[in-house]
Amino acid sequence: MTTQERAQQLLATWHDEVRRDLPADVEIFDAHVHLGDDIDGMRGRPDELLRMMDDYGVSRAFMFCLDEPDRQPAFRAPNDRTLAYAAQSNERLIPFVRLDLNEEPVEEATRCLDAGARGIKLHPRAQLISLEDERLNPVFALAAERRVPILIHGGRGLPPIAAHLQALVECCPGVQLIVAHAGIADMANLTSRFAGVRGVFFDTSTWSAVDLLDFYRQMPPEQIVYASDYPYGRQPNSLLLALRTARFAGFGEEAVRNLLGRNAARIADGEEPLPPSQPLGGDELTQPTFFARIHQYLSMAVPLMWTRQPDTIGVLGLALNTCDSPANGYREATEQIRELLTTAQTLWTDAGEIENEAERVAATRFAFRLVHLADIVSVTARA
Repeated sequence: MTTQERAQQLLATWHDEVRRDLPADVEIFDAHVHLGDDIDGMRGRPDELLRMMDDYGVSRAFMFCLDEPDRQPAFRAPNDRTLAYAAQSNERLIPFVRLDLNEEPVEEATRCLDAGARGIKLHPRAQLISLEDERLNPVFALAAERRVPILIHGGRGLPPIAAHLQALVECCPGVQLIVAHAGIADMANLTSRFAGVRGVFFDTSTWSAVDLLDFYRQMPPEQIVYASDYPYGRQPNSLLLALRTARFAGFGEEAVRNLLGRNAARIADGEEPLPPSQPLGGDELTQPTFFARIHQYLSMAVPLMWTRQPDTIGVLGLALNTCDSPANGYREATEQIRELLTTAQTLWTDAGEIENEAERVAATRFAFRLVHLADIVSVTARA
């Protein structure tokens, strides 16, 4: 068996693991997916996305374009493709119009909403948008008037955004907002301002299990929506991360079902959001020290993989060696981590020998998916 085949086998094993973990007959709604071609080389394809949704029981998704090479003028061509993808999806892909404040944002939003778009996507980092920009006010006002949600990037690469975002929400009563990536760019300030505010939601599309655990303790579960960030986020990683962290934080059956699908479905179907309750989870994270070491080494590996560098430090070797520590009741999880990292290490090493850049990038991303699974297990394992 080749390393690639072994990696595929491991992903299939974790597919089955995730499906077993899901509540029976649960509705899953992915609140954040992209289709198209990004200027960074990432590609999202409707056939792949819908196949993945079928494999994991995802019923619907909020969908929008990437930062496309032909985004000028006004993301018009990518937005038209978004509308076309949605029309071909049997209502499973719900289209959002992506805007650039520098190019007729209100006009493009109105055009697409009239053509069937059901939400607005803003990406302050990619489009160099300041949340202080007065041109955002009419965009938020339009969303409130047309009763469509705005999904805004809240991840890496942003300055503090909470105060300005709060001002926009307050000046447009009734606007619904989804802050992407658990708002990690300004999590403490975003959660302190928006926890308990009906109509403001946060999605779960982050890499780090620790980020989500910290987020859950600050945000009521009724304000959280599951999201993968496809094609950047993949399965089984995305669902495993959301499920394992939610249960680790103490989410009960109803809270898990709301997170995975019901909260986003209410947004899509125009229903009133549920009244916010209290956040779940604790202020402290307790884990076996050898899992903390593994998590530390894998956190060191991730930026190397994202920037397409080899493992010159040997961090995966350190994580693998840590798997030899006394398991103390965590043997199954430890062996799962070992299997994932052994295969990932070979994939990552072999990727350095691949001359074709696209193939080399694909191999490294494959290795990353295995490393990510191992990290989720290291943070959320229970004895």
